[in-house]
Amino acid sequence: MKFTRVKPEGGMNIIIVGCGKIGQNLAEQLGEEGNNITVVDISAEKVQEVSTRLDVMGVIGNGATHAIQQEAGIESADLLIAVTGSDELNLLCCIVAKKSGNCHVIARVKQPEYSTDSSYLKEELGLAMVINPQYAAAEEITRVLRFPSAMKIDTFAGGRVELVKFRLPANSPLVGMSVREVVSRLHCDVLICTVERGDQAYIAKGDLTFEGKDVISLITSPKNADDFFTKIAYRTHSVKDVIIAGGGKTAHYLCEMLLKEGIAVKIIEKEAKVCDELCSLFPNATIIHGNAGDQEILIEEGLENAGAFVALTNMDEENILLSLFAKRVGHGKLVTKINRFDFSDVVTHLDLDTIIYPKNIASDVIVRYIRAMKNTIGSNVETLYNVIKGKVEASEFIVKEGSPITGKPLSQLQFKKNVLIASILREQKVLIPRGHDCILPGDRVVIVSELMALHDITDVLK
Repeated sequence: MKFTRVKPEGGMNIIIVGCGKIGQNLAEQLGEEGNNITVVDISAEKVQEVSTRLDVMGVIGNGATHAIQQEAGIESADLLIAVTGSDELNLLCCIVAKKSGNCHVIARVKQPEYSTDSSYLKEELGLAMVINPQYAAAEEITRVLRFPSAMKIDTFAGGRVELVKFRLPANSPLVGMSVREVVSRLHCDVLICTVERGDQAYIAKGDLTFEGKDVISLITSPKNADDFFTKIAYRTHSVKDVIIAGGGKTAHYLCEMLLKEGIAVKIIEKEAKVCDELCSLFPNATIIHGNAGDQEILIEEGLENAGAFVALTNMDEENILLSLFAKRVGHGKLVTKINRFDFSDVVTHLDLDTIIYPKNIASDVIVRYIRAMKNTIGSNVETLYNVIKGKVEASEFIVKEGSPITGKPLSQLQFKKNVLIASILREQKVLIPRGHDCILPGDRVVIVSELMALHDITDVLK
């Protein structure tokens, strides 16, 4: 049976090949944004579970075959995303899709040898995007290790605007201060966006008072972020040395990035063959053949005095336990890789520093790309980040001539509830907006809101 899909208004017909964690995340996020989703997998059980839970179409079979793609509706598809566990299968899915239909294609590619050829693959195979979850995770970890005060850093406007998430220490000078007082008392040009406290999450209103262990998100320029963290006595200098537990693909990419930053790297890996490969690839790194789960080895290798500890083993439970041990015996920045997102509510209560979900990063990157694709059908979202998963988003827009949001002071505009105009980039200058500021055509504006899936900046007006 072949599906013929009617394109939803403002949405797209999307085929997702592979019902693993990334495929499921994508099906859920993209379905919620008004797209028609068809999932394809060789596992009848997975297809049944995902299609029933998310109310999407499902096809059982090999997504790299012409027959199965036809059954999934490739001829009317706008986009095919191949996110199976095999790089080669994903690339073949995309080649068949380009021949079978007139659609964009995205491939998940995780092997380092293919990643170095990603530009070539995109060009020669006509791929819209090559996404590597492990590489994307390593990039995020590198950003955080450059600026260890942060739990997470996202960037807008080509890096000129940063969204920084950090945990407030119990003895911070911000404790007891209100959001409104931050600017007047500290004279810092930052905008507090959200506060997470226990199971509660808030868009930051002026009278909200900070408490110890609050998780705060703020938006500012990199320079003003440094100024703010200096004034609240928070360490901001890049770490000098890192111990990495586990020598897999993420560690491979991370080691390469950190060495380029001049950061000393020590990797502890139990597989001798992997150690040999890492030694030949990274002669300037220290590679230890041993079990990173052994506390004595960690102590012997200098965990107590290390600038950072990154847990990248293949076991979520081991990564969590190693990070908790490192927190007890050391004073460095902690980064913990977790593959399963379904226990995120539990993990957030463990008081870990930075938690990295590679599969979630990959799906977020793809969703951002798809939002940008929709520019041609009415949306003008440039960049999108989850500030608080499923609750608060930050969206970047380029404001067009004639938009009803331009020309008036922000204090005179009628915004929907729980909307913040977080920053304005105008001619390379970052403005943290106040009530008297106006938005002008051509401005890049970042909006933080509880309104999910904004398609146009005017969606924030009543």
